[in-house]
Amino acid sequence: MATEVQWITVDEDMAGQRVDNFLLARLRGVPKSIVYRIVRKGEVRVNKGRVKPDSRLNPGDVVRIPPLVQQARAEQPKPGSRVQGVMEAAVVFENDEMLVVNKPSGIAVHGGSGLSFGLIEVLRSARTEARFLELVHRLDRDTSGLVMVAKKRSALRFLQDELRQKRIRKYYHALVVGSWPENVDRVAEPLLRFEMPNGERRVRVSEEGKSSLTLFTCLQRFQGYSLVEASPVTGRTHQIRVHSAWAGHPIAGDDKYMDDASLKAFRAIGGQRLMLHARALEFSLPGSGEPMRLEAVYDGPFSGVLEELTKRSGKRS
Repeated sequence: MATEVQWITVDEDMAGQRVDNFLLARLRGVPKSIVYRIVRKGEVRVNKGRVKPDSRLNPGDVVRIPPLVQQARAEQPKPGSRVQGVMEAAVVFENDEMLVVNKPSGIAVHGGSGLSFGLIEVLRSARTEARFLELVHRLDRDTSGLVMVAKKRSALRFLQDELRQKRIRKYYHALVVGSWPENVDRVAEPLLRFEMPNGERRVRVSEEGKSSLTLFTCLQRFQGYSLVEASPVTGRTHQIRVHSAWAGHPIAGDDKYMDDASLKAFRAIGGQRLMLHARALEFSLPGSGEPMRLEAVYDGPFSGVLEELTKRSGKRS
């Protein structure tokens, strides 16, 4: 598809972006090499002047994008009305700047790796009028709970900076194997990502890894299991899962970091899912700075396991 010359005036929400990122977002289907070439050759202009790829855009700047040929993208399967309805019903907070979703277990936050769509694609499909929807952070596919989505670029920048400055607190609930020790309230083992022979990515404790810290509190003990609250201070991949396993108490239902015998025993009591839930978020609202705390209820499978364990613990006593 051949495009015409585009003249775009940068508004407050677009401001602050690098020129290359601004172009890549608007020229989907155009190879990166071509995008960088048209900048280098001076075909992209800002306020009629040449720019570099890493130049930052300001409010009121006028960007000229030259005519280009964009490849027509293959038609992707679209989320159906049922899954759109499920995701819309999972929204627990929304204002003009952002929304927060209680993501169901089993749904990825975004498409890729063989998945046609994830949470963000479902939201975009349901909200065709939305100009901007972007994930602020991520959750593993099998982890349920609170995910923040920005509705404005300014909100995305604010919230991601708050994450970097560790001013957003996340609280997870996890059902772990065994009785969590009272004296273990933190795990600070460095974590290293690696690849299995089959190409699957995993994480392990290693001195070569990145510094990581998770705070733990035991909430309740059952027969053979404990419900803990885990608050990650750093945000490494699989951090809570690996730190729990390293402490000798892997998360129930974790087929990556739990041994086969423990996994089989968990399935025998009706366990169907990874028992990790992003329970609460504490953060400041973009724009107003108002402090906010949100909590997300457990889903049926998570609650069902806790109810079964409560019954079993009662019978034992």
